[in-house]
Amino acid sequence: MMINEGLLTAAYIVASVLFILSLSGLSNQETARRGNIFGIIGMLIAIFATIWGSQVTSYAVLAVTMSIGAVIGTIVAIRVQMTGMPQLVAMLHSFVGLAAVLVGFATYLDASMHLEGVEKTIHEVEIYLGVLIGAITFTGSVIAFGKLQGIIGSKPLLLPARHLFNLGLAIACIWLGYEFIHAETVSTGLILLLIMTAIALTFGVHMVMAIGGADMPVVVSMLNSYSGWAAAATGFMLSNDLLIITGALVGSSGAILSYIMCRAMNRNFISVIAGGFGTSGGTSSTNNDDSDKEIIQTTANETAQLFQDAKNVVIVPGYGMAVAQAQHIVSEIVKKLRDKKINIRFGIHPVAGRLPGHMNVLLAEAKVPYDIVLEMDEINDDFPDTDVVLVIGANDIVNPGAQDDPNSPIAGMPVLEVWKAKTVVVMKRTMAVGYAGVGNPLFFKENTRMLFGDAKASVDDILGNL
Repeated sequence: MMINEGLLTAAYIVASVLFILSLSGLSNQETARRGNIFGIIGMLIAIFATIWGSQVTSYAVLAVTMSIGAVIGTIVAIRVQMTGMPQLVAMLHSFVGLAAVLVGFATYLDASMHLEGVEKTIHEVEIYLGVLIGAITFTGSVIAFGKLQGIIGSKPLLLPARHLFNLGLAIACIWLGYEFIHAETVSTGLILLLIMTAIALTFGVHMVMAIGGADMPVVVSMLNSYSGWAAAATGFMLSNDLLIITGALVGSSGAILSYIMCRAMNRNFISVIAGGFGTSGGTSSTNNDDSDKEIIQTTANETAQLFQDAKNVVIVPGYGMAVAQAQHIVSEIVKKLRDKKINIRFGIHPVAGRLPGHMNVLLAEAKVPYDIVLEMDEINDDFPDTDVVLVIGANDIVNPGAQDDPNSPIAGMPVLEVWKAKTVVVMKRTMAVGYAGVGNPLFFKENTRMLFGDAKASVDDILGNL
């Protein structure tokens, strides 16, 4: 059974509209579920329309490969925890990049393609750019996965003359592209394409290795954009309109999200594209200044008492809450305090966790009302009037060194100004530094109380005392 080209085009248009509606829905917490449903329906239409298209010739091979992919995807989806979502997203980006590379080589070696003149040149440019972007996306995403998973250290790799090295790689790719387009034989063009691929793979590794841990959420977002452009290039190579549209949607939305996050972290957008941003700072001088200071510890019982005596409470969640899976108990605490007519809200930093929206998803999963989950810009001015701030497993996003220490690696990064509240309770396992690798002077302030232990056990004790 095959559908004609007109019906295939109509199906692709419907799928494209659903993808646009999906992105629109995902821009807001209240409509995110509906956005996901639109995306699922759009993808099902796209898959089945493509399966019954004229380009598919072997349904047996297709059925086997799709079944293998479906089984693997289902197993991964069931097993992965919310704390592992950033790593999963990075790995999925690498698959898109690898697919673009493989499709590029297959298209170039396709003996059925007999193009001449300008048409041949345009097609070879599409192949070259698709393989180039795909290779960078592939290795960059693999390195991002390694850093997020903890396989690779979060400290940036700063090679001598690294910018000149990157410039040399870029110039080499441009020259190879010119030679590739003017290659007289397929074998010569294939060799040039292979050399460029090796250079692009190297650049992808170096680009992400040179980025510090504090900036990894932006890296994942930027790689999302790269994967979109790689998919769009694949669409041009295969003359598939839906791949072009979908890739452009993913690429542009990823770039916009990266730009918004860069503004939130006081980073330069162009530096993100070039790679190696957020790495100029040395060591935080506040670490040395605080070495002789003492912390003030507290208990779950004392924290519960602080809550009961307060009128305004703010909770700042971080990656530690995600790791401990403490969001459901936190939600119960919120219900208790709201029943006591205590004004309680959440303060969310744009890069809390290791993926944009990570904390929002966790809180939504725990049925926390959307209207009390506020972004950093919405709540920062309210901290001076806040009685108690509870920081759950967050570190870099509440570090006053970002404002006070010009030598800090996170200098200039906007943070949640929790230290302006009357009392700050910080929940941590140990005094270890955060993902950025810098100390936090917040822990030594007079109005800060440290509550050590597993986040889930600590909030459970607080709930019990309430």
